[in-house]
Amino acid sequence: PPLVRGRPWIKGKKVLLVDGMNRSGRTGNNLREFFHLFQYAKDHDYNVAIAKRSWLTKALTELFYAVQDDEKEWKRNFEYVFGARIIEDESELDGMEVKKIKSTELFYFQSEENLNERIWFELKKTKKLFLSYNQGKGVTTFGMPVGDMCSVIDATLGEEKSSAVYSVIHSRHLEEEGEKLLWWRSKLYGCDPYAALHMKPDYVKSILAPWGMLDHPIYLITDGQDPEVFERLQQDPDIGPQLRLVPPESSWLGGDVTFAIMSNAFVGNPASSLSSFIAHSRLAFGFNNTSLFRKKDENGEWMDVCPGMDCLFGPKMA
Repeated sequence: PPLVRGRPWIKGKKVLLVDGMNRSGRTGNNLREFFHLFQYAKDHDYNVAIAKRSWLTKALTELFYAVQDDEKEWKRNFEYVFGARIIEDESELDGMEVKKIKSTELFYFQSEENLNERIWFELKKTKKLFLSYNQGKGVTTFGMPVGDMCSVIDATLGEEKSSAVYSVIHSRHLEEEGEKLLWWRSKLYGCDPYAALHMKPDYVKSILAPWGMLDHPIYLITDGQDPEVFERLQQDPDIGPQLRLVPPESSWLGGDVTFAIMSNAFVGNPASSLSSFIAHSRLAFGFNNTSLFRKKDENGEWMDVCPGMDCLFGPKMA
């Protein structure tokens, strides 16, 4: 979608405000809530305001739109691109009708807008985030130094990064919630309730082999909660010789995310909101070979479930 200026503030319109530090989940959830914030405002005709020191700006500026030396210019740029006003104090909204919205309310918000319109709207916002991805310069809105989103690509691929062909498997066990979340996804969309958690060799090969990716490096990015995933894949005669781990000294959330987005093939976990963000971003940039939702057919062969965008942007995902 074309990158245009965000919806400007309209005088007299109600204001939807994000403030405070109480957030739902981690970064993946918060990025989802960022998109939902603008969809909510669009659906209900609000201006958007975000407190500079809030859970949302903290999560966002750790990856994108780091504050540089000129803070006023940073604010103007963010407000121009997204149409959201960054405020230092709630008194800046005096005289306006303000609705404060919580992280959890945004996370569970489901728009009734046409699916294609929602997809277009979210993909446009996704591309706008990457207009200013962090490059190791500047700080978050809380003054903490930011990382370089390209650091994992640079450290792992080096001078070959422009021509490298590789796959990324995103192994997320999600503490005690992983099985419950994936079971819920399976009820909604029909995908297997266990496969994307365990990432067993037959499952991974059913995805990568048709794409011709078993002869190229396969990188595992992981939350480290299930070391058996790496061990099983390493022992497989087809996957093992190509299996790699991102160097631990260079691995961090933002770098891993970019590394996965830019891969030639991505295998994610539909229970993970971070996998969902990676898949959204790949779609926004026109990248193919992304797999999250699969099940076995009546012959015991793995197959895609809703290979279009319905699952990725359906209930409890987008």
